[in-house]
Amino acid sequence: MTEATHPMENILRMDRMPHIWCPGCGIGTAVTAFAMALEKAEIPLDNIAVVSGIGCTGRVAGYMKLDSFHTTHGRAIPFATGLKLANPELTVIVFSGDGDLIAIGGNHFIHAARRNVDINVFCLNNFNYAMTGGQSGPTTPEPAITTTSPYGAFEHPFSLPFLAEGSGAVYVSRWTALHIRRLTNSMTEALQKRGFSFVEIIAPCPTLYSRRNRLGDGLEELKYYHDQIVIDHEADTRELGIGFRDQIVVGNFVDRERPTFMDALNTRFTEVFGKKYEPYGKVAHENGN
Repeated sequence: MTEATHPMENILRMDRMPHIWCPGCGIGTAVTAFAMALEKAEIPLDNIAVVSGIGCTGRVAGYMKLDSFHTTHGRAIPFATGLKLANPELTVIVFSGDGDLIAIGGNHFIHAARRNVDINVFCLNNFNYAMTGGQSGPTTPEPAITTTSPYGAFEHPFSLPFLAEGSGAVYVSRWTALHIRRLTNSMTEALQKRGFSFVEIIAPCPTLYSRRNRLGDGLEELKYYHDQIVIDHEADTRELGIGFRDQIVVGNFVDRERPTFMDALNTRFTEVFGKKYEPYGKVAHENGN
């Protein structure tokens, strides 16, 4: 008899399973899409680095059988930028949550997009700070109930696709944990795109967000996605805000070309010094250090 193996054993750290995410949480589904996207993109696994911050989604890096970094809160993108600049041949992916990337990490997000740093940012949006008690965050829709908005959130939330496009991202899409094939395809396209790519993943948080708002379990949220999702690839990102229990527009919204940060750096470096920039990490590697 042959021993059964998991189909994603080459990408996931099976010795760390079962994972810590709650029943009905959408992070596990998003990781499945991510793993399938890595296979579809056919990028050598030894040439990939995954970076995540703090929060429920921040645990993703620890489950991937890849070079991975679990960084400080809100600082996943600066770590990823450093990796990419030190070794431009790496495929660098940031996989973290809306609170980590858009709240405490928001300034890093907009400037990495502005610079068009060649990294992929996959943001799981469950509308609250789930790991630390379900507080209101920068994507919490009005008037959702959270621990810090017991009478309903009143601050206007970010539209993440609009923020990403306005900051300079060259690839922007949004899907849900229900749209596993479309999400996989979008992640694959992002991985194959040069420049700052952004994929938002709307996912259930049944333990905190859904429970406090009496929305049911994870399956009920998936039914909501099924009934209330509109796919519109031509949608204007200025119109993609998410209201409480309103329709959610998903799709692949932005796919454009811009010089990457390294392109701009090499252009300036060549004009000034007559040669391209040589990353220290690459030089040290080639010298055997």
